[in-house]
Amino acid sequence: MLTPYALSTDGRATPLGIDEKSPLLSWRLRSDRNGDAQTAYRIRVTEGGTERWDSGRVESPENSGIAYGGSVLRSRARYEWTVTVWNADGEEAGAADSWFETALLHPDEWTAVWIDRNPHVHPPFDPPVVDDLTDRTRHLPAPPHLRRSFTLDDAPVRARLYATARGVYEARLNGRKIGDHELAPGWTEYGTRILYQTYDVTDLVTASENVLGAVVADGWWSGFVGFDSRHQAQHYGAAPQFLAQLVLEFADGSTRTIDTDGEWVERPGAIRYADLLMGQYEDASRAQPGWDAPGYDANDWLPVRVVDPNPANLVAEPDEPVRVTEELHPVSVTALGDGRHLVDFGQNLVGRVRLTVRGAKTGQRIRLRHAEVLEDGELYLENLRTAEATDVYLAAGQPVEVFEPTFTFHGFRYVEVVGYPGLLHAQDVVGRVLHSDTPFTGTFECDDEMVDQLHRNIRWGQRGNWVSVPTDCPQRDERLGWLADAQIFAPTAMRNADVQAFFARWLADVRAATTPEGVFPDIAPRVAMLTEGAPAWGDGGVIIPWLLYRVYGDVRTLERSYDSMAAWVDHVHRHNPDLIWRNRTGNNYGDWLQVDADTPRALLATAYFAQSAALIASAARVIKKDAQPYEDLHARIKDAFIDAFVEDDGRVVGDTQTGYLLALAFDLLPSHLVEPAFERLAADVEKRDHHLTTGFVGVALLCPTLAAHGRADLAYALLHQDTYPSWGYSIVHGATTIWERWDGWTADRGFQAAQMNSFNHYSLGSIGDWLYGGVAGIDQAPDSVGYRSLVLRPTIGGRLGFARASQETVRGRVASGWRLADGEVVVDVEIPPGSTAELTVPTSDPSSVRDADGEAVGAQLRLESGTYRFTAQPPTPKKGH
Repeated sequence: MLTPYALSTDGRATPLGIDEKSPLLSWRLRSDRNGDAQTAYRIRVTEGGTERWDSGRVESPENSGIAYGGSVLRSRARYEWTVTVWNADGEEAGAADSWFETALLHPDEWTAVWIDRNPHVHPPFDPPVVDDLTDRTRHLPAPPHLRRSFTLDDAPVRARLYATARGVYEARLNGRKIGDHELAPGWTEYGTRILYQTYDVTDLVTASENVLGAVVADGWWSGFVGFDSRHQAQHYGAAPQFLAQLVLEFADGSTRTIDTDGEWVERPGAIRYADLLMGQYEDASRAQPGWDAPGYDANDWLPVRVVDPNPANLVAEPDEPVRVTEELHPVSVTALGDGRHLVDFGQNLVGRVRLTVRGAKTGQRIRLRHAEVLEDGELYLENLRTAEATDVYLAAGQPVEVFEPTFTFHGFRYVEVVGYPGLLHAQDVVGRVLHSDTPFTGTFECDDEMVDQLHRNIRWGQRGNWVSVPTDCPQRDERLGWLADAQIFAPTAMRNADVQAFFARWLADVRAATTPEGVFPDIAPRVAMLTEGAPAWGDGGVIIPWLLYRVYGDVRTLERSYDSMAAWVDHVHRHNPDLIWRNRTGNNYGDWLQVDADTPRALLATAYFAQSAALIASAARVIKKDAQPYEDLHARIKDAFIDAFVEDDGRVVGDTQTGYLLALAFDLLPSHLVEPAFERLAADVEKRDHHLTTGFVGVALLCPTLAAHGRADLAYALLHQDTYPSWGYSIVHGATTIWERWDGWTADRGFQAAQMNSFNHYSLGSIGDWLYGGVAGIDQAPDSVGYRSLVLRPTIGGRLGFARASQETVRGRVASGWRLADGEVVVDVEIPPGSTAELTVPTSDPSSVRDADGEAVGAQLRLESGTYRFTAQPPTPKKGH
């Protein structure tokens, strides 16, 4: 039966607090019969048993992004919705239910005010007795503990907390942490918008004394941010602030609101300081047990300061928060002597350590330092630059204590624990993995362990760098949202996980950071004082909205981004009237970290100028704008590119792999020069003994372009390569994430320059898109949106004996795989209801292709939805294999 599943509202399952006035409703489809499809749907929405919208039966195959069309939504209301679908025969089939809840939809509903520590009346927090604070951390403030007690005669039937911070916060109620968010509310363009979270706290509120509390730390607001070596308070604010509104509803219909206001009190607690880059310092002897629970004597606490009565620019959190999603246990704990232990988690991860301390004396100092790699058996720390990545715990003297920092995170595989009492056992150290909790929806596997490890490295790199924003690296003093890294990796990210809501939310910050002249930033949120508008970097503001449309059918984000997309290309055009982008007004990083090659920067820039113009023309057609000006502009840029950079024999100026890849992948060559240019690209790969030279920009195009032009053998040779430079080289030398640079470490030169040498970057992992789309063969037709029209073209090659991949798309599950067995190739595919597929069975003899019933079907097949198996004679290996 045709069945809807994975219902979502604005890209999330059962969101607790949204503020979109017309949320988008979606579902995926599955069926137990081939050829099934949705022919109609009906959506019914109710609130408290009262119908708010009935779409009626809508004759449509669409199952994604259906805009709510009922009565005006009310704030703080729960809406239940049901979708019923009709199958390919026009019969009513399955149904499924979900819900969403609105947050505060109108600014005047906010009665809370911003509060923080009162520096005018608060005594200084004396440093610990044992204190070796550095110059960077000595003056960091202690995160204030904020408290508000209130008494109720009756328990509420419904209670919601709406909370946020300028900084990062942990909210508490009656002695318990509220929710599972980490580092909330996340990082945004604070001057434009600040996210707030909604929590259901009904079960935590009692008919007696209650205590609402929060701990607030600097975070991105007032802590160290970016790679400047000084405190970055001037970016946003000088100290963290908190805002919250607890709304209680009672059985008699009355309500009561507990706001942040002047009645709150505060004092410091055990945390001496907490900083995202530097780490957290905690003195357990200064803890205030029970401070967040009823019955605590807070008479010596001091009143807070009301710093801002205007709770403006608040936006309900539109995507999944940062959460702890996994725990890792050490693969080894080694006693080094001198009270030191070296912990190896076997995986480069992002998060923090939970340490159980047994038998420590009062004030005993335990230090945890974090690093990604070792040098001569010791932590390699130079590549962290000014980030100290060090957590310190002063014990309270209890038999068993647990230390887990709350307001910091580190990128690390190894932890040096200094000062632990006695022998440290593996069960007392846990790696807590945290990241933005985007649901992972893709799988890939094959029978080559190095390729499988590459895929795992790509996923761990994505996981570790998806911490509120798509950062470049998680360990050193940077951790910024570079647009080029994001757009280059976005196709791979969208294979691995459902990142629609994550990217849509971040793109609002990209747009907010755009200059009045239409210049996209190199990074968003805009915090570092960087030259703006680099080719391929600024173009991320055009490319990512288009990808969201293509992969998820996200028209709303495309509409919201269109004006800034067009303004960016207009800006580039305005400053380069001859259509060769020489970047007179900004920076140009070129093909960042390319190896043994020098792709002309004007060539790369002009190629992206053309690509962005083409994408804006396509976007204009989707949202019913005038596409003609950008179609004409693209054609003229292409002509200018050919005149400036393409020679009559197909040579592209610079003669680099990336130069040819950009010209070929972006369709910037006259048709008669495509083959000669490609032959030069292939020859360059071959003459280098199957090694690449591409940097950040070119690498994503390399294997797909080679395979698309009939040289999958070269793509596989690069995939399997394990000598420098290659993906395999890092894996042979122990990498568990993607390195920033091909030469991060080499056997003959050791570590690269410490000032830029991250061992957890995702950019060079953009080959992941080809693992899904080339090796396993899952792709969609050029005019397809949301995997409506699939192109399944599995590619046999290299030393693989099987490969398979699956993706949960907006339509449903897509899968494709192949294996070599008994002299045959066996191909298995799965197509979701409502989609169709063009399958090319990999074979050297089309007449040998048989379906599951043994019927000859040929190698080119058009398939409706369902699951299929085909067998055939394998293809003849290409040259070199």
